[in-house]
Amino acid sequence: MNFIRCEIPDVVIIEPVVHGDDRGYFVETFRQDKLEDFLGFKVNFCQDNESKSTYGVLRGLHYQMPPFSQTKLVRAIEGRVLDIAVDIRKGSPTFGQHVSVELTGENKRQLFVPRGFAHGFIVLSDYATFAYKVDNYYAPECDRGISFDDPSIGIEWVAQREKLKLSQKDTTQPLLKDAEVFNFEDNLYV
Repeated sequence: MNFIRCEIPDVVIIEPVVHGDDRGYFVETFRQDKLEDFLGFKVNFCQDNESKSTYGVLRGLHYQMPPFSQTKLVRAIEGRVLDIAVDIRKGSPTFGQHVSVELTGENKRQLFVPRGFAHGFIVLSDYATFAYKVDNYYAPECDRGISFDDPSIGIEWVAQREKLKLSQKDTTQPLLKDAEVFNFEDNLYV
């Protein structure tokens, strides 16, 4: 596995080694020991989630507040998505900045999104099957979000706005300046 720090160094792209021949391929998609060695701290994933969406579906930008904040390890099993992680740790030198990575069933890349980041993606293919590993259980009372089109963040979602497919929840999220966020000084991995 190859680990690549993004422009925001806490966000990491993981490129697994794909072993292929005329029969197909084999890939090791997760190694906790290698990930923890690279990160320098423990991550204990406890829940796997999967979604299937069609072209233009935009999910996000979502996160959970303590005590149920989540680290996510995400990947596209099939199809193609533009995946986004936004630093929402007030006081961070990269607060309000984002990382944008294309994840596909072909490139097998994964994105490690740490606690203190909002996450979202848009489907760029006819459909996509998307998988998430998380290190804390879903807790509706801690569920939060920020507006996908907040101009202060400046995400280019690629698809035309009129072709976006959003949930009702995602059309009413607050701007980052009005959202409940994390404090950079807090140790989110205690």
